[in-house]
Amino acid sequence: MYQYRYVGVTGEGISATKFREHQEIIDRCAQEGWRYAGWVPTHISGGEIVKIDLIFEKEVCEHE
Repeated sequence: MYQYRYVGVTGEGISATKFREHQEIIDRCAQEGWRYAGWVPTHISGGEIVKIDLIFEKEVCEHE
């Protein structure tokens, strides 16, 4: 079984949204034992993705 963690990131910019902190977040979560699994847009405005969630997963040992 896997445990999931979602970290929100808000883009910057007016005519083109840029995400700046995503690499640091991915590196930090990897150091904590999380594996990057993907991303999903959480807010779109004017046809641009403004907010995303980075998705991380970690395998959880199930005790029988």
